[in-house]
Amino acid sequence: MLTAETLQKIRRIDLRTRRLVEESFAGEYHSVFKGRGIEFDTVRPYEPGDDVRDIDWNVTARTGTPFVKRYVEERELTVMLALDVSASTFFGTHTRQKRDTAVELGAVLAYAAIRNHDRVGLLLFSDQIEHYVAPHKGRNHVLRLIRDLMAAEPVNRGTGLALGLRTVNRLLKRRAIVFLMSDFLAAGDSYVRDLQLTARRHDLIGVVLSDPLEAAWPDAGLVALRDAETGEVTWRDTAAPAWREQFGQDAGRFRAARDAALAQAQVDRIDVPTNSDYVLALTRFFQGRTRRG
Repeated sequence: MLTAETLQKIRRIDLRTRRLVEESFAGEYHSVFKGRGIEFDTVRPYEPGDDVRDIDWNVTARTGTPFVKRYVEERELTVMLALDVSASTFFGTHTRQKRDTAVELGAVLAYAAIRNHDRVGLLLFSDQIEHYVAPHKGRNHVLRLIRDLMAAEPVNRGTGLALGLRTVNRLLKRRAIVFLMSDFLAAGDSYVRDLQLTARRHDLIGVVLSDPLEAAWPDAGLVALRDAETGEVTWRDTAAPAWREQFGQDAGRFRAARDAALAQAQVDRIDVPTNSDYVLALTRFFQGRTRRG
């Protein structure tokens, strides 16, 4: 059941993200994600300056007045928000958790999609499929997605990136735009093949969720650290320079493996640490895609 506090958060996210899309992202989204081509729409009377190659000679012959064919972009695309809801995404040491960032970013992308008459769906996964909403259009549908994102209470705690990617490929029969939102806290070799396969079948974008504390620890003395996904608790002396150095090296190796997996699959990425502005990250992504054409 949704609490009053959750409903209030949903309303705030709805207002904020809808405004962002109306002011900034609807046009950029349209420019970056093109339709599948153009299709015939209707005919209209010929006007000076029209390309004579567009004249519809059959209609012109019947009416005795020149008419030209009008074409429109075959716009409808499918967007899938595939969100990792493993226990590690509920972590954050700044003003928000990694999942909070994913919820707002997902809402922005969903609103941008429906503003451009595209369909949008949702897949939540841990190390099992937690929830699925088939792609549809409309503002009420987006509100449902935001509600489901906010209210998600995963049954399992682990990370199943390969499972999430395989499920996307099984559910989406036609090419789609897939935003894979995860902290990628899994061994790179466990999902790299599925990442490559999905990138070949769909326009796959990796949204990398992170927190600064996952890269480097401060001197905080003796600390009990609990693994979010296994529940295992260990005590570590974070005042020890050797421990902090080892932690940084391990974190660096993990990031290198993750980055190599994304690069090998030729997946575009959006990096959104909890201490940064996801609006700026999304703007940079759209601008980068636009420059590449």
